[in-house]
Amino acid sequence: MHNLVRGASLLTLCTVVVACASAVPPSRMGQYLKFDQPSAPESLLKTEQRPLKAGLVLVPDQQDQTAAAVLPEEALVRLGDTLKQDIARVLPMTVTEVLSAEGVRPQDQGGDLSRLVDLAKSKGLDYLAVVVVSSTEQEYPVSLFLGWTSHAQPGYRRDNWSLLEFALLDVKSGSAVMQAEGRGWATLDRPTAPGINQWYPVVYLRPQEPERRIWPPTYEGAPNTLRVVSFEQAEKRLALKLQNSWLGQLEADAAARRSS
Repeated sequence: MHNLVRGASLLTLCTVVVACASAVPPSRMGQYLKFDQPSAPESLLKTEQRPLKAGLVLVPDQQDQTAAAVLPEEALVRLGDTLKQDIARVLPMTVTEVLSAEGVRPQDQGGDLSRLVDLAKSKGLDYLAVVVVSSTEQEYPVSLFLGWTSHAQPGYRRDNWSLLEFALLDVKSGSAVMQAEGRGWATLDRPTAPGINQWYPVVYLRPQEPERRIWPPTYEGAPNTLRVVSFEQAEKRLALKLQNSWLGQLEADAAARRSS
């Protein structure tokens, strides 16, 4: 009975932790776009209009100057390349242009995405995929064990929660026809001083794969490795949600055709 109660308590605690993590970082897409009543992606369902062309813009979001850097520029470019491939894989379109997010700001800072929509229209694109990239980090002191079991070493643990928010805009109308998000969570353990490179620094995935460990190439670059790993997980989840959303749209359209 005691073990049953303890197991139930641990399950409840795990559920609470995952639920809290699902809201970190908070959504930022609403700071860049105002969403009216979403319209159905009808043009995506018309096979005679394929291949559809889309543009992609990645918007790195930092709420203030003290926020952790989202991703190094090189890693952001790689993330964009992966998104281009996955968008083409799960949606009936090809990303032919990657537009610069330079000058893009939240609406409360005078930002406006209409310039990018007009630019996409001038390039003959059908859609513009806007992806807001944001993350939250927290670091705190911990004791790290060498060999996982024996001698303790003072160190730090850094948690990174990453978020990719996707909105697909119809270039003609400027309205959003699809939305999705992907979240990632990873942790970095590192001692206060480098030199224990057979064990640390180490990055591992949360919460589902604590046993899978990734060793950063350098001590100094470990925080960037943490962010890259976390955003890779967010991108995979975003691609899966886009795929499921599109399959659901196809099923709904097929059901409507049958009923009519």
